[in-house]
Amino acid sequence: MKALYDVSAPAKLNLFLHVTGRRADGYHLLQSAFMLIDWCDTLHLELRPDGALSREDLRSPLPADDLVLRAARALQAAGASSQGAHIAIEKRIPAQAGLGGGSSDAASCLLALNRLWRLGLPLARLEQIGLGLGADVPFFLRGRNAWVEGIGEQITPLELPPARFAVVRPARGLETRLAFADAGLIRNTEPAIISGFAANPYGFGHNDLQPVAQRLCPDVTRALEWLGAQGLQGRMTGSGSAVFARMPPEGALETAPEGWLARECGNMEVHPLVGWAASDD
Repeated sequence: MKALYDVSAPAKLNLFLHVTGRRADGYHLLQSAFMLIDWCDTLHLELRPDGALSREDLRSPLPADDLVLRAARALQAAGASSQGAHIAIEKRIPAQAGLGGGSSDAASCLLALNRLWRLGLPLARLEQIGLGLGADVPFFLRGRNAWVEGIGEQITPLELPPARFAVVRPARGLETRLAFADAGLIRNTEPAIISGFAANPYGFGHNDLQPVAQRLCPDVTRALEWLGAQGLQGRMTGSGSAVFARMPPEGALETAPEGWLARECGNMEVHPLVGWAASDD
């Protein structure tokens, strides 16, 4: 095997996001339901026998040392591999949106290179590597919709009914660190239980970061108002500036304002790469 093309890296929505505490090391304790959606980046990976790692941006430019290259280096070290790779990325998921694009790219990179380099590392080992890259990476490696707790490492699979969603990223993004560092962030929301969520998965809870984000990034409020004007009840996903709303069976989004990204997305039952690790145990 010398190449893997059209490797998918889907985005996610946080159906709710509660901040339930903060550890002594500064990490926030969270509860959330992560749902995969069909807004995807695409990776193309070619084997480099010289051991070098290189990246090519086919659409939007990425930072020089992004999560994909960091994931490749971490896997190379963990697997003691002398092989390298050239990784081309078709970036469609916007940054600073709370959609998990960077983490998803890193997870798909780990799964694909594990296969391309024939390392045979089990899913549990890939998750250890992934958690060192970002709290959302293990979720994408597992590849199933999930109830997520702790700092992102406690993952319980969820079954979610099929649905369509409007997903909107306004012109401005929002850095995760700014939202979580804000003094106004509520950090003591009462923990919820899965059964309460399951009774109303698309209307449960709230996003504790949303009031902070609306103050730091007024575009979040504008995006929510834009959805509201179409009769849609929106909320923020994750810690970025994107918002979403469940769509009725019949209906279509209006044309988004200039500089915004708006898509109608469906949820995914499983990640396209489920089963790519040596073990899914």
